[in-house]
Amino acid sequence: MDNDQLYARLDALARGEADNLIAELRSGYAVFGDEQWLPGYCLLIHRDRVRHLDELPLAGRTEFLAEMSLLGEALRAAASAFDAGFGRVNYEILGNSWPQLHAHVFPRYRWEPDRYRRMPVWLYPPDDRPAPLPPDRLATLRSDITARLTDLARAGGSG
Repeated sequence: MDNDQLYARLDALARGEADNLIAELRSGYAVFGDEQWLPGYCLLIHRDRVRHLDELPLAGRTEFLAEMSLLGEALRAAASAFDAGFGRVNYEILGNSWPQLHAHVFPRYRWEPDRYRRMPVWLYPPDDRPAPLPPDRLATLRSDITARLTDLARAGGSG
């Protein structure tokens, strides 16, 4: 996807027209990732056109990172209940392909091959990636992440 398509998706999120939205938070949009070969993969996308975390005032940086951690907490709780092989959550803020501030929140599983489990997910060769779960199973996981994140954001005053 090129940057214009990605920004069009951000604009759709702002209009409430995106089908991958998990929750709207103060700093941005928590979304369910397009590729679900690691079930539960999510992103937090800053609501404003911001390229770098350090372009935000300190309060804005703190808010974005705190909400990223809430998304990770919701993912950890949901993935733990969903799959006994859940291991941990990894967080990545890259911006190399899309210069919009966003954070990747990846679940990691003990059933992943050892040669990939301890490395960044980007190093998985496409042919070695696990097959995505059936849509109904992913919908169940997504629903649980949404409910947990909504509760956490409400309790923390974020959403």
